[in-house]
Amino acid sequence: MNTRKIVITGGPGTGKSSIINELLKRDYICFEEISRQVTLDARKDGIDQLFLSKPLLFSELLLEARTKQYIDAESLNEHLVFLDRGLPDVLAYMDYANSDYPKHFVDICKTHVYDKVFVLAPWQEIFVSDSERYENFDQAVKIHHALLDTYVRFGYELIDVPFDSIEKRADFIIDTLNL
Repeated sequence: MNTRKIVITGGPGTGKSSIINELLKRDYICFEEISRQVTLDARKDGIDQLFLSKPLLFSELLLEARTKQYIDAESLNEHLVFLDRGLPDVLAYMDYANSDYPKHFVDICKTHVYDKVFVLAPWQEIFVSDSERYENFDQAVKIHHALLDTYVRFGYELIDVPFDSIEKRADFIIDTLNL
């Protein structure tokens, strides 16, 4: 069986994790965002914001973990898997930070292709900063544009998820996929 890999992406604070949690409640297979875990692991080593202090190392760790998620999704004998962010997100954040990255970052994005990409736009009413999310709303908007540019650069047709309740946003995604 060829597992369809569905990415839910967007800038920080747009509701991705809430939608993933809703899809999990509905018994869909989902892979959660891993950047928070990378950040928390770095804090155990005394580095408060790894992305800010060592963006290439942080991005390399994310690329490894998201590649593993992609491979794990492929190995499941499931019709589809939802992923909270995809590999191109790593490049988008590096572009946003004006940081260079090695060619293998691009190569991995070219060889690990997702079936659909849903995008959540910045939404001021639900945006909240926390200890792992250092960005403010204006930065979230800039990251959103970097994400759009990066996914389009890799040839993805992006599907905008409308502002609505978590349940209705999840319904929109499921309806769009004709499930």
